[in-house]
Amino acid sequence: MSHSLSKLCVHIVFHTKHNQDLIDAEIEAELYAFIGGVIKENQSIPIKINGIENHIHILAIMSKNIALSKFVEEIKRKSSRWIKTKGEKYRNFAWQGGYGGFSVCDSSLNRLILYIANQKVHHKRITFQEEYENYLKEHNIEYDERYLWSD
Repeated sequence: MSHSLSKLCVHIVFHTKHNQDLIDAEIEAELYAFIGGVIKENQSIPIKINGIENHIHILAIMSKNIALSKFVEEIKRKSSRWIKTKGEKYRNFAWQGGYGGFSVCDSSLNRLILYIANQKVHHKRITFQEEYENYLKEHNIEYDERYLWSD
């Protein structure tokens, strides 16, 4: 077989530095569209991007030609630079240093798309910290809480 074939669906979650509420209505739609463009530039397919003021969720099919860490680095680097061009209040914008990356099976895609689409409603019931820790537990990812929220 001479072809390399893959379908890597990934759910990526990361927050703003210090969990600051900087993703507001003025930029959120344009930000998500910009991130979709960065994903496409990296030979990947954006499925759903959404979030609230202090974090975002990205559901994408990743190219087989890029590592997850490099993929997220590109998204964060380019989107951070872009946001800083949107006005004085975004001048010091930054993303957290880390991220969460979770594999997604095809049978969970539709449920996850709805979940990501309804972030604003969802976060009226649960904090981002609770949501993130639930994801880590659900995926059996060990973590040290002392470092989980450091930037």
